This record gives sequence, structure tokens and C-alpha cells, in this order.
Amino acid sequence: QVQLVQSGGGLVQAGGSLRLSCVVSRGTFSSYAMGWFRQAPGKEREFVAAIDWYGGSTVYVDSVKGRFAISRDNAKKTVDLQMNSLKPEDTAVYFCAADPNFRTVQGIFGQIAYWGQGTQVTVSS
Repeated sequence: QVQLVQSGGGLVQAGGSLRLSCVVSRGTFSSYAMGWFRQAPGKEREFVAAIDWYGGSTVYVDSVKGRFAISRDNAKKTVDLQMNSLKPEDTAVYFCAADPNFRTVQGIFGQIAYWGQGTQVTVSS
């Protein structure tokens, strides 16, 4: 069974930076496209960023373009989300996701195969 374990997150002032990491155990990491989603209180989970199997293609939701960067290291089986210029509206629980299908891990269709446990990111104004 593939497991996704997240780390990072926390409390930061607006304009600051945080880095989230997700390590994947078991399975062949390079066979999964990876993504990050977030869920703010009272809102539905939304797509944030995705990266394909070898890091050749990345996709971002418009609200984070130019501020967030997703990356992966297939040797270490990790995917990171570097978040810069954070805003209070970025406050949410962030989840990493893994799926063999790049479009699925963007939330376009289908059910994502694996999720991380979630980590809180709080941005104070």
C-alpha cells in the first residue's frame, strides 16, 4: 500500500514563505504524477499544483502562479511545494496527492488514488 507522509507547514506572517514536503513510501514513485490540494474552513478542497512523473510539466491554479513552485525528486521519492509571498487567503489544510494519471492528480477527472494526511498552513495578516 502506497503511503504519503507530509511535513512542513505552520504559522507565518503575510509575505513570508513556507515549504511543504511529501515523501512516498512503497510503490514506484516515478509511476505517479503528484499534486497538492488545499481545503480552507467551510470550503471544498481545491487543486493547487501538479507535476508530472519526471518533473517535465507543472500546472498551477491561477491564484498561486508566480508564488508557489512544485518540484519532485524521484531518487528521494519526495514532492515539495515551495510557497512564497504567502497571503492570508492561502490559509488552509494542504494535502499531497498521487495518481498514475496526470489529469486526475489535477482534479480534472477520476478519483485520486492516494492522499497525504494533511498539514495546516496559517498565514496571519
